[in-house]
Amino acid sequence: MQIDITGHHLKVTAALRQYVEKKFKRITKHFDHVIDIHVVLTVEKLTHKAEASLHVRGNKIFANSNNEGMYAAVDSLVDKLDRQIVKHKEKVKDHHQSEARRHTAH
Repeated sequence: MQIDITGHHLKVTAALRQYVEKKFKRITKHFDHVIDIHVVLTVEKLTHKAEASLHVRGNKIFANSNNEGMYAAVDSLVDKLDRQIVKHKEKVKDHHQSEARRHTAH
C-alpha cells in the first residue's frame, strides 16, 4: 500500500506525515486490499481540510473532513473512511457468499 500526502497552503511536516501514516494503518487492519491512498491536506483561512481517496480492488472510496485543527480533521477523515471500508468489505463478502450458495445449489 502506498500513501501519497499532498499539502495545499500547508507544508506537510515529518510529524504530520507520520501521524497520517499511523492513522491509515488502522484502515489496513480492517481491509488489506487497499492499493493506494491519496491524501490532500488543505488550510483555508481558519478551516483545516483533510480529504482522501482510497483505491481498493474494484472500487474507489472518497471522504473529506473539515475541522479547526489538522490533526482533528485527519482523525475525523480516518473514522469516515473506516466506516466506508467496513461497509465495502461487507458488500464484497455478501456478494461472494451469495454467489457461492448459488453455485452449490446446482
